[in-house]
Amino acid sequence: MSVDQLKSEKDVTIRWLHFPLHPETPPEGILMKELYKNRDKESTKAYGDHLRALMKEAGLTYNKRTRLDNSRIAQELGAWADTQMEGDDFHYAMFQAYFVDDQTISDRDTLIDIAGSVGLDKQTAREVIESRSFSAKVTEDWNRAWENGVTGVPTFVARDLFVYGSQPYEVLERFYNNLRKMQDQEG
Repeated sequence: MSVDQLKSEKDVTIRWLHFPLHPETPPEGILMKELYKNRDKESTKAYGDHLRALMKEAGLTYNKRTRLDNSRIAQELGAWADTQMEGDDFHYAMFQAYFVDDQTISDRDTLIDIAGSVGLDKQTAREVIESRSFSAKVTEDWNRAWENGVTGVPTFVARDLFVYGSQPYEVLERFYNNLRKMQDQEG
């Protein structure tokens, strides 16, 4: 992935900020055909093709999904995972499960299995889900994202610079270089 390449070549730290792309999604999720029923089919197809092309260019797989899951609990588990492990393994496993394998990430057992697959304790993951102990952290992230005008995922933010969407390495490198220029000008 282009983010991994940037991290390996530059002195950067990536911090995951949880964001609700579709906060209106009911807990049980919604079928994609229902979500897009009032949209023009041609523009919806064109958007899907564009998204798949961007993902491919960034080295990511994006399969056709049949439903949109409510990701709130998955994000809470992700916030906990961030406190338990270095790196992005949990988030990448979640991406794989949802966008490639079409797993239901609003299903608690699925989430626990994903946590276990990256070496996190499954019983503790279950407790985190049941207690909702990272709910406040995710709400804080959502509020911060909205305050910063984030409207899509992923969004890369540093100071007043934003890069939206899955991007090839060259775009992220340019983002990094522009940030460094700003820092150098400030002294």
